[in-house]
Amino acid sequence: MSGDVKVGHPDPARLYTLMSRLTIIVAATRSNGIGQNARLPWRLPKEMAYFAQVTSAAPEGAANALVMGKNTWESIPSKFRPLKKRVSIVISSNRDYQLYALPPGSETPNPPIYLHCDLNSALKRASSSSSGEPKIHRSFVIGGASLYAEVLNLPPSSPAFVDRILLTRIISPAFEDCDVFMPDFSAGEGWAQALHAELRTWVGFDVPEGIQEEKGVQYEFQMWVREL
Repeated sequence: MSGDVKVGHPDPARLYTLMSRLTIIVAATRSNGIGQNARLPWRLPKEMAYFAQVTSAAPEGAANALVMGKNTWESIPSKFRPLKKRVSIVISSNRDYQLYALPPGSETPNPPIYLHCDLNSALKRASSSSSGEPKIHRSFVIGGASLYAEVLNLPPSSPAFVDRILLTRIISPAFEDCDVFMPDFSAGEGWAQALHAELRTWVGFDVPEGIQEEKGVQYEFQMWVREL
């Protein structure tokens, strides 16, 4: 692994840990399709701008953590990796996986990138900050499907727990060729759709209400919350 990437082996003496509330952020069809051939089936610049604004917004001196699997990391165009102003936490069973190669003489990414080999250590990193690094403000899980399923199954008693989903519901077309799906979280106990005003308050900026249309695709910004 190149020296610019930090492998996740947190030192408890250097970290402060809080109970971590995880937020899933995802765009999914009515049948919960989220991908096709390892790519998004749609190209929606305004929806992507929403994702960027939500996941980047943090107080001064802090940054949000983005927890993702290796395939999700690789699906991000290389020119955009790492995502700016956010701490990238990538999970791969291959501890020698090379996340990112900097040209000679370049500075180490700030915020940093971390590679973790399992979910538990990745979530510990997402709820902690090392000395001299940005404080973690919010922790977002951004994919893929197996990671969504794994974090949704975490019990409320675990150190990290999904209590919120920012869902861009793709209404039409149906994108029937999707070959990757997220779990049907709404079938689980305790989930309810929040009012749009609550979504605006939580993200901290105005979000268009109702059905939006972009490039022939209709979608709606939603927030779902899980009562403990």
